[in-house]
Amino acid sequence: MSATSGERRLRADAQRNVERLVDAAREVFAQRGVDVPLDDIARRAGVGNATLYRRFPTRQALLQAVYRDHLEQVGARAQDLLASTAPAEALATWLLELVRDGSSSRGFTATLKTALHGEGADAAWCRSLVHNAAEQLLARAQQTGAVRPDVTAIQLLKLANGIAFSTEHEPDADRQAEQLLSLTLTGLRPT
Repeated sequence: MSATSGERRLRADAQRNVERLVDAAREVFAQRGVDVPLDDIARRAGVGNATLYRRFPTRQALLQAVYRDHLEQVGARAQDLLASTAPAEALATWLLELVRDGSSSRGFTATLKTALHGEGADAAWCRSLVHNAAEQLLARAQQTGAVRPDVTAIQLLKLANGIAFSTEHEPDADRQAEQLLSLTLTGLRPT
């Protein structure tokens, strides 16, 4: 996790602690899920729990740190699709990649949920990034008549997150996610 323009630069030892915490959280979330006690993550990282809570005051803040690069890739992917793909196909591709990412990663669906419902400054960048990407792709698809005009970006993201969440522990998660998304996209078309 690197410092952004609005963040103060950390001392080298503090930055190493942050990196160890994020690495440990990534491993623990993948193995045991996102509801693991945060003290277990601090122990795995070899730091005290006060260090964890000072750097990541909420579980959501830690989740977002773990998935920050991934979320930025989600936003960049939307921009790539906007520039190079037909509107309906761009939206469908982006949503499919989003639900596949969520269904294959135990923490990504929780991070997306934070993007939809999170409060406070630690969730604002995540919410803005994901919502803006969905909104741009949706607006473009709606302008061509491929998607009903009454559908909102938040509704789309809730549907995608629901699909990812419901398939994340299935042995054939990708196939199920694709089928459920196909049904959803059919329902989004104008009648």
